[in-house]
Amino acid sequence: MPLSIGIIGLPNVGKSTIFNALCAGKAAVENYPFCTIEPNQGIVAVPDPRLEMITELSPSKKVVPAFIQLFDIAGLAKNASKGEGLGNQFLGHIRTVNAVAHVVRCFDDPDVVHVDGTPDPVRDAEIVETELIVKDLETVERALEKIEKAAKTGDKDALSKSEPLKKARSLLEKGAAIQDGTFNGKESAVLRELGLLTSKPVLYIANVDEQGLESGSAYRTSLEKYAAHKGRAVIALCGKIEAELTELPPEEQKEFLESIGRNEPGLNALVRAMYSLLGLQTFYTLNENENHAWTFTRGTSAPRAAGKIHSDFEKGFIRADVYRLEDLERYGSMSGIRNAGKLRSEGHEYVVQDGDILYFKFNV
Repeated sequence: MPLSIGIIGLPNVGKSTIFNALCAGKAAVENYPFCTIEPNQGIVAVPDPRLEMITELSPSKKVVPAFIQLFDIAGLAKNASKGEGLGNQFLGHIRTVNAVAHVVRCFDDPDVVHVDGTPDPVRDAEIVETELIVKDLETVERALEKIEKAAKTGDKDALSKSEPLKKARSLLEKGAAIQDGTFNGKESAVLRELGLLTSKPVLYIANVDEQGLESGSAYRTSLEKYAAHKGRAVIALCGKIEAELTELPPEEQKEFLESIGRNEPGLNALVRAMYSLLGLQTFYTLNENENHAWTFTRGTSAPRAAGKIHSDFEKGFIRADVYRLEDLERYGSMSGIRNAGKLRSEGHEYVVQDGDILYFKFNV
């Protein structure tokens, strides 16, 4: 399954514009709240210059990049946690994603109605986050009620779940997100069963105008300060520019980006930020039939990485032959790397590194 990201925010902050640009999709952008009834979905190839260079050096019949799945989740507003504006339905969609990209409006535009009159990035971010916290509190309290009933019957498993839930409830009652708390492995496992919304890692997207992209703005600065206080990252995108970019043929996109002082589209920045947030990296497998990029979590062992390809690879793992792009550049092929004595053979304890090119040996 690809990495999944839910794009959330208040209505009319530019979520669908950014989603469309990232996916080059056709989701409708409407100037009113609750314009999207079901979350729009898009599968996007992860921009990967290393895979492009690898394929130039070692051509294959097929090239398979890593992918991310984007969900444009309809605009939340005050009282969404109570079901207003189909809020319960929209909040439920967030449970299925790996991480959240929270779009915050950081621009003025009299032609685009703001649900609270004028933009205020900190207030706007807090409105959405409060709704998620309120919904999680409701979920935790319901779970506690069930557990307390089960505990009265002597259910020891229920008793073991009670304390983590009480700890989570206390945190939420203080207006804090689950991800801001400290939970041990067993506690986290209990909470994971509930799919709590505020347990999802969050990246803020400051949707700025052209001036805010070039030199910053008071709106963007206030969001960055707020995010820093919460220990979260911010990337700045201009939805309008991203939308214009998708309308250009590939050969003109680079020229357009250079004209505004940018060297890449917003998707690249989003993917990099999300990979960093989730501790994700990439390894590669090459052969004449397929060059393939694989996403893995930092710290993954070679057998577990092999399991990304097929469970039999992990079960029957023997070793992994390892080399790097720079080896391929210097020696031209895997056989050339082997002849130069630069091919490494690694066993069960090897921790895969970002950018490794791997050839797995296994026995089924």
